[in-house]
Amino acid sequence: MTTSIKRMPGWAKVVCAFVLVLVVLFAGLRLAVLPGLRDLFGTESHDRSGPTLLKSIQDMSRYDAASGNFQVVVDLEKDAKYLPDAIRGTRTLYVGAGTVDAYVDLGHLAKEDVKVNDDRTSATLHLPHAALGKAALDPDHSYAVSKQRGLLDRLGDVFSGNPNNEQAVQKLAVKHISDAAKDSELTSRAEKNTTGMLEGLLRSLGFEEVKITYGS
Repeated sequence: MTTSIKRMPGWAKVVCAFVLVLVVLFAGLRLAVLPGLRDLFGTESHDRSGPTLLKSIQDMSRYDAASGNFQVVVDLEKDAKYLPDAIRGTRTLYVGAGTVDAYVDLGHLAKEDVKVNDDRTSATLHLPHAALGKAALDPDHSYAVSKQRGLLDRLGDVFSGNPNNEQAVQKLAVKHISDAAKDSELTSRAEKNTTGMLEGLLRSLGFEEVKITYGS
């Protein structure tokens, strides 16, 4: 009994040999010549931003006398009225870090707010109470801990131009930081520091008696 063996066509042998040679050459180049070939398809960042334009300049007449650092954990949940959370709803746990400055405005002092005796040895200043600036969120130390989204919200992120938008929790973090600054002793610290600064400045100018008060 004879068995017939179907041989591989000649053109197929040539193709197989050519592919084998390419594989061997590619492996050799990768190991010996191009050790960084794995980064061939990596991504690169290119900053194509336009020039920064100066829109306006404002003269500052306030003395920033104190600054507070705050941190808040925001837990924001949004639910649909008639749908379960797995279908529609979001919950974001966000750590917000920011600063609030306290300052004393020295630019609107009236003539009667500054009194100096004739021999310039005594000075009395009446200043406005310290105020709080706007809370500034620190992006380098603020981050989302976890995000939970329903199916419809995930689908919406796919077609959204700004997926996983954190604007809502960031605004809420700024609000909580601002409220915390109001309940803190930041303004009283600012007034104390302003008093110390002005007393040192006036005494260095020869004033022996310096009195500083605060009010509206």
